[in-house]
Amino acid sequence: MQFIVALLKKLPFLPILLFIGGVAIGLLFGWVISPVKFVDATPAYLRADIQEDYLRMAIDSFRLNQDPNLAVQRWQSLGTGAQQAFANIQANPKTAEPAVVKQYGELITKVLSSQPSATVDTTTSSTTKNSIIIGAIILVLGVVGAGGFYMYRLLGKRGSGEVTPTMQAVEISRNAEKTNFEQLGLAPPITQTMTTYVLGDDLYDESFSIDTQAGEFMGEYGVGVSEAIGVGDPKKVTALEIWLFDKNDIKTATKVLMSQHAFNDPGIRARLEPKGELVVVSPQSQVLLETATLQLLATVVDLEYGRGPLPADSYFERITLELAIWPRQG
Repeated sequence: MQFIVALLKKLPFLPILLFIGGVAIGLLFGWVISPVKFVDATPAYLRADIQEDYLRMAIDSFRLNQDPNLAVQRWQSLGTGAQQAFANIQANPKTAEPAVVKQYGELITKVLSSQPSATVDTTTSSTTKNSIIIGAIILVLGVVGAGGFYMYRLLGKRGSGEVTPTMQAVEISRNAEKTNFEQLGLAPPITQTMTTYVLGDDLYDESFSIDTQAGEFMGEYGVGVSEAIGVGDPKKVTALEIWLFDKNDIKTATKVLMSQHAFNDPGIRARLEPKGELVVVSPQSQVLLETATLQLLATVVDLEYGRGPLPADSYFERITLELAIWPRQG
């Protein structure tokens, strides 16, 4: 009985209560007070393949009824997906007449190029306004909850004087010296980040945004645990997955950074090959990822393998990566 009482005293009741309270408030607002009613949606919310079908029908309609206003209205209703859908139709017209497709594209280009920047209609129904407010509240609660969880994970053991793996990783990344690419004759990267995995950080999963100086979103990149070996805690991480997302590219570039043992193990290689190109890591080695408009150069700044009953060089005790992003030339 005393053991149970002592265990209950150690539980983090405050974060648990805050999490439960946040979920309850979010459900109350989202399901009872003002449930979201999603009506009169445009084709912009459809899947990419259905957007393409919609545009094919719009082009076919344009062949019979060459109303420029209606044609442009249907194009604009697809939002950002219109350009990709049209490119797919150009590449594979199927039943559409190529001449009509070309005529439709020329009309859209002519009309849109002659119009000023699109303005947003600020007339919003009360239902939509309520939905936005509720969505904002739920988003804030989610951010607060995620922030609380991160701080608890980062500082949860500070009161006992114990340094957590996450705290170690943050300190290592902070003290790591970044490469001065300008001294090497290269242009400075758009963004440059240090990230460290330390044995025991079982939730290691880092992601970062790529933005221009003007604040325009270009994509995201990150690294996380891909494969572990052995049993028991903490996880013995033998491979990390590094990725690069480009908003101008439909495919996310991915490579798997593997330990020496994992790279030479046929079974592990077979499991990880579908995730991307397999690369064995070593100190100061570099890995390049490319998309349509971006390049990511990952440098292994520091690497130390774990020592234990598992095979030599099979899992990471610590690994620090420098991730630098440039626009892809040409």
